Amino acid sequence: MVTRQIIDSGAYLQHFESLPDLWTLEQIDASLEATLQARPADATSTWIFAYGSLIWNPMIEFDKRMVATLHGWQRSFCLQMTVGRASPERPGRMLALRPGGHTGGIALQLRDTASGDALRAIWIREMVLGSYRPTWAPVTLEDGSETHAIAFVADESREQFQPDSSVETVAPLIGCAAGPFGSNAEYLFMLHAALAECGVSDPYVDAIVREIERSPLRDACGER
Repeated sequence: MVTRQIIDSGAYLQHFESLPDLWTLEQIDASLEATLQARPADATSTWIFAYGSLIWNPMIEFDKRMVATLHGWQRSFCLQMTVGRASPERPGRMLALRPGGHTGGIALQLRDTASGDALRAIWIREMVLGSYRPTWAPVTLEDGSETHAIAFVADESREQFQPDSSVETVAPLIGCAAGPFGSNAEYLFMLHAALAECGVSDPYVDAIVREIERSPLRDACGER
């Protein structure tokens, strides 16, 4: 599991050193600064929209944690992955957001006194390969209030982006991929469980889980 200590020590970045498209700290910091400069006028506090592992492993301290709906974006396993929970021999798929629909997840309101350090840690974690485009997007919180939150959406100009993220395509990849951080399927099942705990349902995630649990796929990978 990714921890704040691993981020702060530099060990997290070192894990990706062999990849040619690794982002430098200068690129990561520039992305963070550009995102903060683009803050909408109604975003009086800083919210992060968690739709993947940030739900169960936010890694940072926060003031509020609320179930929320992100508007205009939907989950998609559209980023090719060859490290972490995958390998060049068993590539997997990383979760992102693509345009359209809406997404249920968790909104985290950062503490004003520590938001700078928290955001930088999140940026190192999420932007190590520059696979995402941090975007301020509208969210509706569980109490009915509306604001903008930072969401990490897929950067479709990057080499990691794969336009075909259909259930039929990604399920075999996720079902078989594994690497130093564990299996890709483990991530999927943790996501599925985390969404259920929040009372959130995502038909796309549900369909991939059902496909991976089918016996033929388990037999083909020799797992689960």
